[in-house]
Amino acid sequence: MKLTQRLSLKLRLTLLFLLLAFAAWFAASLVAWQQTAHKVDKLFDTQQMLFAKRLLTLELDENHASARMRDLPEKAKHGQLDDDALTFAIYSAAGRMVLNDGDQGRDIPYRYRRDGFTNGELTGDNDAWRFLWLTSPDGRYRVVVGQELEYREEMALDIVTSQLTPWLVALPLMLIALIALLNRELMPLKRLAQALRNRSPDATDRLDSDVPPEVRPLLDALNHLFVRTREMMNRERRFTSDAAHELRSPLAALKVQTDVAQLCADDAVARDKALAQLHAGIDRASRLVDQLLTLSRLDSLDNLQDIEPVAMADLLQSGVMDIYPAAQRAGIEVRLHIHAPQVVRKGQPLLLGLLVRNLLDNAVRYSPRGSTVEVTLEEGHFTVQDNGPGLPPDALARVGERFYRPPGQEVAGSGLGLSIVKRIAALHQMTLRLENTPKGGFTARIGWSDNYC
Repeated sequence: MKLTQRLSLKLRLTLLFLLLAFAAWFAASLVAWQQTAHKVDKLFDTQQMLFAKRLLTLELDENHASARMRDLPEKAKHGQLDDDALTFAIYSAAGRMVLNDGDQGRDIPYRYRRDGFTNGELTGDNDAWRFLWLTSPDGRYRVVVGQELEYREEMALDIVTSQLTPWLVALPLMLIALIALLNRELMPLKRLAQALRNRSPDATDRLDSDVPPEVRPLLDALNHLFVRTREMMNRERRFTSDAAHELRSPLAALKVQTDVAQLCADDAVARDKALAQLHAGIDRASRLVDQLLTLSRLDSLDNLQDIEPVAMADLLQSGVMDIYPAAQRAGIEVRLHIHAPQVVRKGQPLLLGLLVRNLLDNAVRYSPRGSTVEVTLEEGHFTVQDNGPGLPPDALARVGERFYRPPGQEVAGSGLGLSIVKRIAALHQMTLRLENTPKGGFTARIGWSDNYC
């Protein structure tokens, strides 16, 4: 596991803030140093120029200049200034020193090339100095004013330090304030975590917490998860209840037929009849369990996967071919009419095939012997129509509900076939319409919209 994943969010934010603050402080120090050093150089170059021009205005007497310089009191020469701040010397045009400040000026070597600024060193000293050479208007004297470069650097460093030190001192205070603010701003997350920690395992109600906008998507996702969990739990409870309710009668019938078969051990005819009924009961129970599981899986689907174009003509033809043997045994003819062979829908082929098989199975199972089942494909729908007795109006309004079977049905069933058809149609954005035909019979119509193709 990475180190950043083991650290808390508050600690990571604090460390990142410190790193960012130090980086910003360091970058600001470099920029301030460069700008201050440049400004200090301009200031002291200007000071040297003014001082040199002032010296050029003096009336020099070469015979008495050195004696007057020796007679200057120490305080008059230096005052409270640093010896490295400024020093000067005046040379004749021939290079003989005429006058100096009595201190560092006498060590300035005569290396005149042209008027202007140049860098060099004093005699017997390795420190770098900056010199300004100027020639008097009459050409008799050359004035040189020097200043140690280290003095300028120290001055620039003092200025930068005096400006940036308070910020460095204030950094710990900013850190303390940051930690306090983080604690306050992260308090809603702590309350949310505590609410989740104290939450009952089967609780599915929404969480209402005052969280920052950045955390709101997480809270909404949790609430959405709770909603899906509640729906899943409701489906599981409904499935368990439906299975327990619907399987009770078939299992009881199987037990009765088993008891009958055991009691008729000496009567072969009665035993064979009981075993046949037992076999039919097992088929009915198996079909019921299969439909319950299918409906449960369909209920858990929010959207379809593995979507692909499905040719409706091929789908209906395959469904008719699958049901044809059972229809022949029941004495029912199945006819397929393709009026729109070009119709293609997007969907899951297995589920659409299950939809068609359930419709055809219902039509064959509940039609009287000798009937005809018409399967017709049009541009915007397909229909499965039989010529059976149809349904009364009150039963027609409820047909398609789970486990609902119209009264008077002689064929065994679970009442889940049309519920499965409705669910598959809804997943494919199709509609199921059930109605009686005017000439007698029952019609199931599956329609679709052009927006979903």
